[in-house]
Amino acid sequence: MTHVHTLIIGGGQAGLALSRCLADRDVPHVVLERGRVGERWRSERWDSLRLLTPRWQARLPGWSYDGPDPDGYMSRTEVVDYLERYADSFSAPVETGVTVTGVERDPDGGFHVETDVGSWSCGNVVIATGDCDTPFVPEIAERLPADVRQVVPSEYKNPAQLADGGVIVVGAAATGIQLASEIHASGRPVTLSVARHTRLPRTYRGRDILWWLERMGVFDERAEDVADLHASRTQPSLQLVGTPDRRTLDLGVIAEEGVRLAGRMAGIEAGTVRFADDLLESTVAADVKLARLRLRIDAYAGETGLDAEVSPPEPFERVDVSEGPASIDLRGEGIRTVLWATGFVRKYPWLRVPVLDPEGEIRHRGGITPVPGLYVLGLRFLRRRNSSFIDGQAKDAAEIADHIAALRPVAAGI
Repeated sequence: MTHVHTLIIGGGQAGLALSRCLADRDVPHVVLERGRVGERWRSERWDSLRLLTPRWQARLPGWSYDGPDPDGYMSRTEVVDYLERYADSFSAPVETGVTVTGVERDPDGGFHVETDVGSWSCGNVVIATGDCDTPFVPEIAERLPADVRQVVPSEYKNPAQLADGGVIVVGAAATGIQLASEIHASGRPVTLSVARHTRLPRTYRGRDILWWLERMGVFDERAEDVADLHASRTQPSLQLVGTPDRRTLDLGVIAEEGVRLAGRMAGIEAGTVRFADDLLESTVAADVKLARLRLRIDAYAGETGLDAEVSPPEPFERVDVSEGPASIDLRGEGIRTVLWATGFVRKYPWLRVPVLDPEGEIRHRGGITPVPGLYVLGLRFLRRRNSSFIDGQAKDAAEIADHIAALRPVAAGI
C-alpha cells in the first residue's frame, strides 16, 4: 500500500489545477487518471468540437494561453495539448492508466483507495472527475423501436458513423444545437426536439458575449449569493458555438439551415414519437431572458464609459418559430437515429463514503463535503458561476487547496 497526504481522482483541468495549487503550498499529493491527461477531451468528444469559451478564457493556476489567436476557440486536440503542456510545466504527479475501484474511510480517519493496480492510504481525497460524467438518457428511450439506433454525445464522433436516414436530436443546449447543425449539413434530415434553453449571441456590440459576462462579474457570482442555487446549477448550457468565423448559432439559424424544430419529446408509442406543444413557449422564454441580458449589458456599458469603446447595440431579433409537429412516425419518415443531447449525471459506484444525496450527487458546500478530508472539484456552480469551465478552476482550486493546507498538521505523517 502506498501512502500520500492528498489523493486527487481525475487528471483533467480540475485535477491539474488543484495539483498546481497544492504543489505551490508544498502539500504532497498524487493525481490518479484512468486514461491519459485530459482523457475525456480525447475519447468522449466529437471530432469538430471547439470550446465555447475564447482561448484567453482558459486560464489555469500559473498558466494561460499565449498564442497568436486569443479570441479564437480551441479545438478538442488543442485542449488536450494545452492540458498536457500544463501538466508538464510543473511536473504534475499524475499516475495515468489507473482506475479507481473503491474509496472508503479508514478507522484512523483517513481514506483507503483501491485501484486496478494497487491501493493507497491518504488523509484527503479530492474527486475531480468533472461535471460531464455520464450522459443522461431519459427512461422514455426504452420505448424506441429496436431498429432505431440511440447515440449519446460521448459516443458520437462525426456524421459518417450514423446510419443513412433521418435523425432526431433531443436537447437544444450547446451540444444539441451544434450536432443538429453538423448532422444536417451531412445531408441527413434532422429534427431538433427543443426544451428549456439559454439563447446567446456569439458576439454583442463587437465583443464576445463571454467578454461581457466576465467584465460585468457574472462569472464571479458565488454560490452563496444566488437566490436559488439548485435552479442555477440545473440551467441548460449556453446555446453557443466556437467556430473560427465567430458565428451565432440559435434556433432561428438552424431553422434557416433546414433543421425541423419540434417541442419537448413527450412520449413514444408504437414507433411514433409525440412532442409537447411548447416550442413557442420555450423559445419566447429564451428570447425574454436574452433581451433582459442585453439591457443589462447596455446599462453597464453606459455606466462604465464603455459605450465609447464598443459598437452600438444591434437590433434585437426574436427567434420566429411556429409550432413544430405534434408527432412523427419514425418508420414512415425514415428516421433511424436518435441522439440524446440531454445533459449529464454524475455516478460514483466506487465511492463508499456516505456523502451522496437521493439523486446520487455529492453533498457539499463549496466543494467541501460533510466527511472531513473528502472534497469535490469541477462541478457546475461549485463555488462560482463558472466553476465547471476551464477558466473557473483557478479560484476554486486555490480555495480548496488553502483548506487542505490549513488542515495539513491533522494529517501529518501520511
